[in-house]
Amino acid sequence: MQVIEQGNRLSMSKRVSATVTVELLRVFPLLQGLSQEVLIQLAAQSVLRKFSRRAIVLNAGLHEEFLCLLFEGRLQGVDFTVDGREVGIYFIEPRGFCGEIGLVDKGVQPEYVMALSSSQVIQVPMPLLRQVINESPALMHVLCQRMATKIREMTRQRGLLGLPNIAQRVCGQLWMLAQSPELPEQSVQVIANPPTHQEIAIMLNLSRETVTRVFQQLQGQNIVKRDGNTRLLIEDIDRLGALARGESEL
Repeated sequence: MQVIEQGNRLSMSKRVSATVTVELLRVFPLLQGLSQEVLIQLAAQSVLRKFSRRAIVLNAGLHEEFLCLLFEGRLQGVDFTVDGREVGIYFIEPRGFCGEIGLVDKGVQPEYVMALSSSQVIQVPMPLLRQVINESPALMHVLCQRMATKIREMTRQRGLLGLPNIAQRVCGQLWMLAQSPELPEQSVQVIANPPTHQEIAIMLNLSRETVTRVFQQLQGQNIVKRDGNTRLLIEDIDRLGALARGESEL
């Protein structure tokens, strides 16, 4: 748990708050259906905080009283195995949000959420959001959709962890990223800001070196190709799918 303890200290020492405006809240799809009056209320009680890389945004096991909206950067939901190994669960991209489960049952945060890079997060008080939800079925609908999507993603992720074939596990992770509904249909799929080898290793309970070896094989067979640090090209999506399903081997 040393990583989390370090992250807690970092998150407490490096956070800087700033004023939140209605215009800033309007960039988030979650809040776009709310009235000007409601947005003014939310803006007045919300804060914009900056988190350094590896800082903890939400703590597992605590009653977190904020819904977090990611304005800039990248976050990851993280849990630990019984022997203390870090396991990545999901990513949160700009304009996304996390911590919503506490809105429903007022329970503790189930997993840690960590900043993968320097990030700016808007913290919206949950008590106020609960009042807004009671008067906004559209907001509740969006929250329920997001939770349903997250449950499906986590179920698929758990399925990947059960695969005995390491290469199939890595290919399955890339296949899931390539099948994102946000990606357009095209001959060469482009995954923007793909996870690093270390991040994929954490998600699949593997070592970074193991993930790197699989990537070298995929690149050697012209299945994937790096385009700088911000894009991963899937040049043979059919072959990647066959590898992910176990119908082919590297």
